[in-house]
Amino acid sequence: MRVFVTGSTGFIGSAVVKELLSAGHKVLGLTRSDKGVEQLKSQGAEALHGTIEDLEVLKKGASECDAVIHLAFVHNFDDFAGSCATDRTAITAMGSVLAAAGGDRALVITSGTMVLARGKLGNEDNGADMTNPMSAARGASEPVCLDFAKQGVRASVVRLPPTTHGPGFSGFMGPFVTVALQKGVSAYVGEGQNRWCAGHRDDAAKLYRLAVEKAKPGSIFHAVAEEGVPMKDIATEVGKQLNIPVVSIPPEKVGDHFGWFQFGAMADNAASSVKTRERLGWTPTGVTVIEDVPLIIDIMKSQAA
Repeated sequence: MRVFVTGSTGFIGSAVVKELLSAGHKVLGLTRSDKGVEQLKSQGAEALHGTIEDLEVLKKGASECDAVIHLAFVHNFDDFAGSCATDRTAITAMGSVLAAAGGDRALVITSGTMVLARGKLGNEDNGADMTNPMSAARGASEPVCLDFAKQGVRASVVRLPPTTHGPGFSGFMGPFVTVALQKGVSAYVGEGQNRWCAGHRDDAAKLYRLAVEKAKPGSIFHAVAEEGVPMKDIATEVGKQLNIPVVSIPPEKVGDHFGWFQFGAMADNAASSVKTRERLGWTPTGVTVIEDVPLIIDIMKSQAA
């Protein structure tokens, strides 16, 4: 299978490219830089220069492949609604090409478990929380993708946990560790019982491969290895590894301490992947987020040096 991958040189995308190539697939990766072109070539993939705003480039990539894995996203939190609209436009462009081509074409897009309602265990059959503006904006990409199942495309969605972790700055762990380094304390909010679901990026890469290979049309999957890790546990391990105090921050001071990341520090996002495992035979084997903290910190320190 020849697969067009957007976000192919990113933290998760690079792992997806490696996973696809290891399984014998061919990869055409979208990249916006010459450095990205070289990275893809060094992995044994082909490169297509462009961004997700370049609709003609997206259509070209989709038309030349059997499947699309869409990972790219414009992380502009000053215009998050605009970034989500760009995502939906990109999905529509690529999905339309696959639908017109016919045959067993697959479209796998990326969403997040953060679109689910907070404070309770979410599963793959739960829709986005439309009462939360950020969840509603991000979650709107899911039906855009899944509607292509009605046009003969094997359309599916992979929801990533906010802590899709691995070596380096990633997901919620990146900004959380950054704040700890800046403030000299590792903080959690209140009693620290709000939870982040988590999964290793290599396990996520395997899930994308399985989805593109055999997902049934209209499926939603969760790349979740741990259903919910209490924030106090994460903060405690970060404090231990950095040799700094672990402290509780009252809710009214979260903004002062965490800045723009206050939404993540307060998030209670627990999610199950039971149905994903049953439907695709996916079995995560990566280390836990707590076990990964030392490596995450070491690499972030080396990158900052």
